Amino acid sequence: MKLEELQGGKAVLQRMLDAYGFTMQKQLGDMHELSSGTISTWIRRDYFPGDVVVACALDTGVSLRWLATGKGSKYDTDHTQAKMKTLTRFDIFAGNLVENDKWIVDKSLLSDTVTSPKYVCKGQNSWIVDFDTTDISNGRWLLSIDGDHDIYDVARIPGNKIKVSNSGTDFQCAVSEVECIGLVHLTLSRTN
Repeated sequence: MKLEELQGGKAVLQRMLDAYGFTMQKQLGDMHELSSGTISTWIRRDYFPGDVVVACALDTGVSLRWLATGKGSKYDTDHTQAKMKTLTRFDIFAGNLVENDKWIVDKSLLSDTVTSPKYVCKGQNSWIVDFDTTDISNGRWLLSIDGDHDIYDVARIPGNKIKVSNSGTDFQCAVSEVECIGLVHLTLSRTN
């Protein structure tokens, strides 16, 4: 790269604002303890603030090349966004499983064996559930019992039966008496 490719002034300032998700120069100034006069000088003199550009790249994960020159992609191929996965979110409300927007998760939380992960929430708890795994075995499952959905701990018992339990519920039934929606791979609980 040649030094003349570096863009200072307003262009680099705008890319930094974009990288941080800021809408005002004051937000950038507050973050890096810079006066509005300093930022105005960058624009007037078409100055390249190298130290702030590097800090921005480190803080946000944007490509240093893109930040400095406006060329190339905003993120390198190994950037955090490439390590994220968007899951469909479902809420359990009054026994109903209701689709409710999306949820972004770091792929490292997902096992390679999970083929159809969904994010399911109820109250203070949430779960990542694989909707493709429906053959009931010992573990935690999203089940529909007479049309009501909930998360249950399941244990297989002789006679093709299961012991089903969750907070306040504990019963036994035949496997055929429940509809399995998916296997819980991860449980998340809020502590307030």
